[in-house]
Amino acid sequence: MLLTVKWVFLDLGSTLIDETAADTRRIKEMISGTDVTEEAYREKRLEMIRKGRNGDLSAMEYFGLTKTPWHNEDEIPYPDAVPTLTELKRRGYKLGVIANQNYGTERRLKNWNLHQFFDIIAASAELGVAKPDPAIFEWALKQAGCCPQNAVMVGDRMDNDMAPANRLGIHSVRLKRGLGAYHEPQSDDEIPEHTISQLSQLLDLL
Repeated sequence: MLLTVKWVFLDLGSTLIDETAADTRRIKEMISGTDVTEEAYREKRLEMIRKGRNGDLSAMEYFGLTKTPWHNEDEIPYPDAVPTLTELKRRGYKLGVIANQNYGTERRLKNWNLHQFFDIIAASAELGVAKPDPAIFEWALKQAGCCPQNAVMVGDRMDNDMAPANRLGIHSVRLKRGLGAYHEPQSDDEIPEHTISQLSQLLDLL
């Protein structure tokens, strides 16, 4: 049990937000006009992820594809997002976002009806610093007036979420869903303190 936690920081993509439709759209746009199939791209991406590499960048490089824009409008909250956030707030936790996002994170949170849950939003585009740089975590802690041992980071990525949190002394909870579920730790720093498969299971830890 994470008895000392007062602040819960969460990632967005594959944690609160389902990126499946946006991911599929980008793959289709990237391979359009080529002989690369969606199945081949996905297989190569997973192969690279399991080797500890950036799956998308590696697959794009392998097939000689050009990265196309990401369509945030295709993203939707997971069904367990609102119920879990509602219960966390009811229990008195302060909530924050620490996420690598393009511009407009606050607007998107409002569109998803999630903005009201968060006291702090640390988004990479607006801050000019991205995970796994510890500076984005340190900024969030400073804004919260919170010491690391009183915070937990919840995310899907071992490299971007677990490793920097662990190094700073922030509690770490890995949510195994999305592509992050296929990641394997590449160092001791990436091993999470706790692992869950559904966001609602976070409530059992707090």
